[in-house]
Amino acid sequence: MGRMRTWSLTAVGVNLLLGIPGIVPVWLLWYFASNWPLAALGLTQREPTENDGALPVLMAMVPVLVVSALLWWLANRPLRRRTELASRLYWPLSLLATLLPSFVLMAVL
Repeated sequence: MGRMRTWSLTAVGVNLLLGIPGIVPVWLLWYFASNWPLAALGLTQREPTENDGALPVLMAMVPVLVVSALLWWLANRPLRRRTELASRLYWPLSLLATLLPSFVLMAVL
């Protein structure tokens, strides 16, 4: 196996591993979206016990999203330089590999 191909497989593995704790920010985004904007459009129903408003959720969600995105970017930046994939292909595939554990969890539950 070539050295560049090894780095590409390493990048996929790193992104899959990052996707496991990445389930938390995906869940937070869904919780916010389903309780406020999508509920306002009538596409979902609000959680009946949610009466604090959006501010506490945003105060918890924003730092988690920022830290998660920063860690993802810092882990992928050096890997991108070592792979043979073009940037326009590497970044979407890395994002998809990171979201794969969340998609699997959604399918199972």
